[in-house]
Amino acid sequence: MLTSRVSGIRLLAVILLAILAVPGVVFASGEAESADYPTRAISYVIPFNPGGQSDVTAQYQKPYLEEALGVDVVIRHQPGAGGALAWSNLVKARPDGYTITGNNIPHIIIQPMVRDNAGYTTDQLKPVYLFQSTPIGLAVAADSPFDTLQDLIDYAADHPGEITVSGSGTHTGHHLAILQLQYLTGTEFTYIPATGAAPSVASFLGGHTQALMANSNDLLAHADEMKILAIGTTERFRALPDVPTFVEQGLDMTAGIDRGVAVPPETPDEIVATLEAAFDEVSANQEFVSEMEDLGFVIHSMGADEFAAYIDRKSSEIETVLRELGEI
Repeated sequence: MLTSRVSGIRLLAVILLAILAVPGVVFASGEAESADYPTRAISYVIPFNPGGQSDVTAQYQKPYLEEALGVDVVIRHQPGAGGALAWSNLVKARPDGYTITGNNIPHIIIQPMVRDNAGYTTDQLKPVYLFQSTPIGLAVAADSPFDTLQDLIDYAADHPGEITVSGSGTHTGHHLAILQLQYLTGTEFTYIPATGAAPSVASFLGGHTQALMANSNDLLAHADEMKILAIGTTERFRALPDVPTFVEQGLDMTAGIDRGVAVPPETPDEIVATLEAAFDEVSANQEFVSEMEDLGFVIHSMGADEFAAYIDRKSSEIETVLRELGEI
């Protein structure tokens, strides 16, 4: 009896091995998962603190994404190293579409250029969709003695390093903006990086720094508590029409942050296409667009291929700027 049972088990094992060896047969494989995707909750990782622009956007996107994808979307936060902690983790995650991460420009481009080991390379972050941007502006406190950008520049020129400027992270859009300002004006500021936009604004409003590099939605939200001296758009920003641009004040400078979402390298194209379609549906939803614009965001609709091409163009531009600034 025992010999017969053992023989039967061996025969079953042989049959299973034969099935798995047949080309085209899928047995709990990634191919089958791709075809059914998604079937469970998706983890949407934000590389910064709660309350910042990436988090606010994701929270607004969440119900629309869940409707489009038919599964729960769980927002998680992994702040650290100007976003590099989350992006380093993303490139090591399973390429199954169940971990997606906010993809911020210029951060993902600058960090691998200036750091010996950022933990990832720009091309490892597989683009899915670019959905939004925020211009960056420079502000001082409402009771500051500086009424114009030129007032601030003149003082900084005579007092190198004395003026402190709060911003989100190092080798980020805010950091790049202050480096550009210093380069173009021959001044020196002391940049105080925070772990995200929300804590950088809190630090400034708490009187811990004299100036702030901030995103448009934070400037709009706290406009009564500060004097906004300049905004990094080419023309005046619709939501802040009384704020002059850096350009119109004689500085050849624009500044802003683009936001999208990425997946691990080797993620199947079918999964990328599913996520791309979901984010496109959200970005086309007029209720969502109105909510974002009221908060001071600019909505975009850039799919995976166009997003990848955009990253390539921005990489070339940023490399040129960083060389001019002596950062690389």
